[in-house]
Amino acid sequence: MSDFKLMIDGKAAGTAGTFSVLNPADESVVAMCPEGTPELVDAAIASARRALPGWSATPDVERAAKLMEIAALIEKHHQELATLVTREQGKTQSGLGANAEVGGAAAWTRVTAGLSLSERVIQDGPGGSIVVRHKPVGVVGSITPWNWPLMIATWHIVPALRVGCTVVIKPSPFTPLSTLRLVELMNAVLPPGVVNSVAGGPALGAHLAGHEGIDKIVFTGSVATGKKIMQSAAATMKRLTLELGGNDAGIVLPDTRIEPLIEKLFWGCFINGGQTCAALKRLYVHEDQYDEVVRKFADFVATIPVGDGMDPKNLIGPVSNQMQLDKIVDYVEDARTRGARIVTGGARPPGPGYFYPLTVIADATDEMRVVAEEQFGPVIPLIKYRTVEEAIRRANAVDVGLGGSIWGDDPRAAANYARQLECGTAWVNQHGALHPLAPFGGIKCSGIGVENNIEGLHEYTTIQVLSVAG
Repeated sequence: MSDFKLMIDGKAAGTAGTFSVLNPADESVVAMCPEGTPELVDAAIASARRALPGWSATPDVERAAKLMEIAALIEKHHQELATLVTREQGKTQSGLGANAEVGGAAAWTRVTAGLSLSERVIQDGPGGSIVVRHKPVGVVGSITPWNWPLMIATWHIVPALRVGCTVVIKPSPFTPLSTLRLVELMNAVLPPGVVNSVAGGPALGAHLAGHEGIDKIVFTGSVATGKKIMQSAAATMKRLTLELGGNDAGIVLPDTRIEPLIEKLFWGCFINGGQTCAALKRLYVHEDQYDEVVRKFADFVATIPVGDGMDPKNLIGPVSNQMQLDKIVDYVEDARTRGARIVTGGARPPGPGYFYPLTVIADATDEMRVVAEEQFGPVIPLIKYRTVEEAIRRANAVDVGLGGSIWGDDPRAAANYARQLECGTAWVNQHGALHPLAPFGGIKCSGIGVENNIEGLHEYTTIQVLSVAG
């Protein structure tokens, strides 16, 4: 797993520079990654443009068959890819970790292969015909984050391929290796130039986002970077799909029996160490059972093993990088200074690696940074409320709206409250559960557009109305 390649026009692209990819569990070097340049980005885009006419004209059934071949390759190389994800990103081999990510990538690819877009007839008669068609938008530029490197690369690339687009992808410099390997596997079955990869830092992403040869940008990451990409796209009127940050709230309804829900609450908060856009990041609990929920939840959290993701006994790994670890430390210290109570965790352990303990914060208030902002780590603040209406108002009082959840003994009553949440996905008695046939996206500053299912395919197309006189 030491020879990683940038793929351009179906073959490895030579590059003089490299950069280190670190293992967040011990800060050792996993591999030296080839570093792209603006010139290589230009070459990748030119390759994708050359491949576009042929790939978009490929019969629909043949494109679907190629995706099924890609899914089979992901499954064939499952262990290799899962090990790469753990070593470069930190998530565990056990639980909802790297193996789940690779399995999800294969499953999403298979489901997407089974989708198709059909023409819609508006009129067909003596007066003429009107047909609505979906055409591939063109060359897609993909910029992916470090938290789910393989899964999100699949989310970006596969629907683009399904409808006839070609792709240039730039993964996060923290986690480029599994994506580069995925693209290499894809190139074993796809025509040259259909999927191209480059790797490097933010400047390379900016070059890709502003390039006149790119017809659409799909980006998953922070709100701040998403806004910069929108600005870059304006000059050439690029299409955009932006899946940006969230600060998802969960509300435990009054008198809820908490014991049956604790494990689901845990994974809603702490999947991937909380480093998930749609993780539960604020939990509102009614004042009458607040102390009980805090105690029982913290007791459960304290039993979960945290450590090197390659050790199968661990369910949660390290924070993915030093930059994010520093932010998490700042959030917890701000809460502590403002009077919050750290029930469990809250202090970085000695030794190498970007580890931070699973941390439950009680007596949190809405003005604390750990509540008002997206902490994106293994930390959950619990906030007290008096009425459900008040909790919903406070849950909605942020400028993002990716997901939210309601927890209660009566799922039907909880669903009625969930409809009042201002977010793209509202869950009941679960949080963060995704399905390849369920559209996923946010409102407000959480993004533009959706991924998955037919709605996700539409994002990679333009509409053409074919109107023929009778």
